Amino acid sequence: GYAYRCYVTPEELEEKRKEAQARGEVFHYKREWADRNAAPDKPYAIRMLTPDNGTIEVHDALRGKVVFDASEIDDFVILKTDGFPTYNFAVVADDSLMKITHVIRGDDHLINTPRQVLIYAGLSLEVPELAHVSMILGPDGKRLSKRHGATSVVEYRKEGYLPEALVNYLTRLGWSFGDQEIFSTEELIEKFTLDNVGKSAAVFNPEKLQWLNGWYIRNKPPEEIAGLVLPILIERGIRAELDQKLVMIVKELGQRAKTLLDIADSLGYFYADEIEYDEKAAGKFLTTDMLDVLKELTEKLSQATPFTTDVIQNIFEGIMSERSLKLGTIAQPVRVALTGGTVSPGIFEVMEIMGKDMVLSRLSNAIEYINALKPA
Repeated sequence: GYAYRCYVTPEELEEKRKEAQARGEVFHYKREWADRNAAPDKPYAIRMLTPDNGTIEVHDALRGKVVFDASEIDDFVILKTDGFPTYNFAVVADDSLMKITHVIRGDDHLINTPRQVLIYAGLSLEVPELAHVSMILGPDGKRLSKRHGATSVVEYRKEGYLPEALVNYLTRLGWSFGDQEIFSTEELIEKFTLDNVGKSAAVFNPEKLQWLNGWYIRNKPPEEIAGLVLPILIERGIRAELDQKLVMIVKELGQRAKTLLDIADSLGYFYADEIEYDEKAAGKFLTTDMLDVLKELTEKLSQATPFTTDVIQNIFEGIMSERSLKLGTIAQPVRVALTGGTVSPGIFEVMEIMGKDMVLSRLSNAIEYINALKPA
């Protein structure tokens, strides 16, 4: 047979291991109970009977034939004394029952493969096609781990990465198809083969993943991105809905965003009942010399119909022409008045998204703020 009951105790194994160490040898447990029996009530494990000599060959789709010395592989346990199967036995049974045709995994599993090949042979099962890809390394050249950031797809989803971007990036990380960088899932299914998978370790580049994620955000319909951002906003207590307002916000903020969180982090002023001014921005732009400009702008905007980007822009240009002002001279104070800071999408687009009522209310608040700066 290919397996046997083994009654060796953990204490006996430890003793044998120490004896081998004292002799300067690597301990390999072999055949002690292969043709012996013990008392029926004595606990036992099931071990695989491995060859004493010769080689075990693993045919790898990426590495070709990999040869292992059979004498270096001990009679390994496939069923523990508590009745639970070990990893190597379970993975063979699982893959066989699921009719897996290809096993693609990290090359750190290559050491397990000769044991699994023996189990396949012992069960008269066909070995699936095997491919052991090189490990992904962090930017520091060490194996990717938590110290390099997120390491699970769940974490990446929480950090605002799109599934398509992550699949695209990870596939492209160890596989090439000319100079093409962007692949739809359908293209990957059509074009991917093991022939173009690299053998050397790939280095994970977070900046490249962010760039790719940003590309997908910009090139997906804003309605779809809005649907992905909405749950993040609701979780944060922001009273948003999947409506035209959110779609317009996503369309504007998505142009610079690298992740969904970038969008969620940047849109609070569109939904806040009140905003706080950045102290430095307010000190620089909400000044008394801008008071008359803001008053005139507020008056003209109150009459704007419809309240659209083009109409708003025309009002700005009229005031700029009358007062010989540049756009930045007006736009930055208005931006601080509306958003609290100096960074936002185009000011005309921001105003259209906010709507007339919110814009007029915040401009009025800014005028009151400036009036309060005047000496009594």
